[in-house]
Amino acid sequence: MNFFWIWSGKRLKRYFIAVVALLFALGIYYADHQHIQVFLPFDSGPSAVYSVDTQKKEIALTFDISWGEERAGPILDVLEQKGVKKATFFLSSPWAESHPDIVKRIVDAGYEIGSHGHRHDNYSQYNEAQIRTQITKAHQILSKVTSKEPNLIRFPNGDFDKRVLRIANSLGYTTIQWDTDSLDWMNPGTQKIVSRVLSKAHPGDIILMHASDSCKQTHEALPQIIDGLTSKGYKFVTVSELIAGAKTDTKAVE
Repeated sequence: MNFFWIWSGKRLKRYFIAVVALLFALGIYYADHQHIQVFLPFDSGPSAVYSVDTQKKEIALTFDISWGEERAGPILDVLEQKGVKKATFFLSSPWAESHPDIVKRIVDAGYEIGSHGHRHDNYSQYNEAQIRTQITKAHQILSKVTSKEPNLIRFPNGDFDKRVLRIANSLGYTTIQWDTDSLDWMNPGTQKIVSRVLSKAHPGDIILMHASDSCKQTHEALPQIIDGLTSKGYKFVTVSELIAGAKTDTKAVE
């Protein structure tokens, strides 16, 4: 009887080790608020940038805009009032095309423009021709509206797969994600947004926020976020400046 249990224990241990090894080979699952990605422990092609590895207290505030015209103005007001001259806005091309005055204000203020794609869909559900069409159509519109060609892209809902990454890379784009999600898209309350950002922010961080009308508390939380980060010694930079100044933290996708 004792021999049976010893043998069974050894066999169970071998099975456990095999399962762990298999999971490591397949990757680690990570879920954000809209999708699940698989991070592979080896280089499998173009990757998304989530943050950068740096000791400098630099941080990138990023804002996605896909619809509405009531929230972007107050957010720009706060950035101006607080003297924040560096931030990155990821613009949906249909929104940019229908709101040229707001886009002009963003550009004139010197903020960086990235693409948020054309249709606000999960691009991993498209075939390769459709993915390419969505990225290039957005590129054409944003280049015309801003008079600058974007080279950063954050896909709608943060959704992508390895095909999306590969096609974006072939079109000259770097895919940008985030390491700190403010959760402002959930409208959880101003103080919850502030507390979440200030507790999670770190050197080289990319912070996700939104300037679409559905996010009603971002402009209220932003002053406290800026003051809190500034008091901790952080300097605000664009995503491009963050990438240029340090090693990027990227994760490959299956």
